Amino acid sequence: MIELGQIAQKVRSKNAGPFWLTIDIFCRNRADFQRISAALDTEAVAALFRTDPAQVKRFDIADLNVVKFSLPRPAVQGTRADRDMHGAAWAVLLEEMEIA
Repeated sequence: MIELGQIAQKVRSKNAGPFWLTIDIFCRNRADFQRISAALDTEAVAALFRTDPAQVKRFDIADLNVVKFSLPRPAVQGTRADRDMHGAAWAVLLEEMEIA
């Protein structure tokens, strides 16, 4: 097992509006993209972020060697319960996720 961040060139998360977050996994090459795409289970990502798997949107963009997830924010952006207004801290959780 290896951490996703050790394979991916960059893992970035960001705000995608007041209700959604987007996490992008940029891969150096096609081989890394295929490895990450095959090993990364959408249900495991949903569990990591404690959200319903049916709400997680996944996009495998082979032409760009990018795997992208969009998921609902746990709290509406800018509310008192929002701990990360820009959504930047979510990438670290995925970087540390172990994959085969």
